[in-house]
Amino acid sequence: MTRDQFTALVQREQGALRGFLLALCGGNREEADDIAQDTLVKAYLSSSGYQEQGKFRSWIFKIAHNTFLNHKASTKISEDIDTARGVMGTAEADSAFEHQGLYMALSTLPAKERSSIVMFYMNGYSIKEIASITDSSEDAVKKQLSRGRDKLKEKLKI
Repeated sequence: MTRDQFTALVQREQGALRGFLLALCGGNREEADDIAQDTLVKAYLSSSGYQEQGKFRSWIFKIAHNTFLNHKASTKISEDIDTARGVMGTAEADSAFEHQGLYMALSTLPAKERSSIVMFYMNGYSIKEIASITDSSEDAVKKQLSRGRDKLKEKLKI
């Protein structure tokens, strides 16, 4: 893949990638942008391994998902609902996002459940596609979705 081809593909998918990471990061735009930049650097460095048979979006989401998980593991931030409420009232929160309550609840989920929920409900990926992106079995994704939904229902009092 040439640099121009990579650039064109990134320009086409950049909005979806940033939206995906913004949801994973609970509305924290700075964190999402940092992870997006790391993702794009990693993707460019490994672009020679990209198989053009697959979807570029799935490929870059897989890199973004792994970068997000590595970021969470390295920072060892344990967020709970009170922390999320604290973020909501600061400049760190994405004030333009109208679903702040959902971001708040999403940020309390474990990273794998959060990723599955965001990919399935917000990005429209199938269970099979999520399993491929996250290197999980389809059964594991179904369990993550089920647990995530149950926790979100409780947090959002649905």
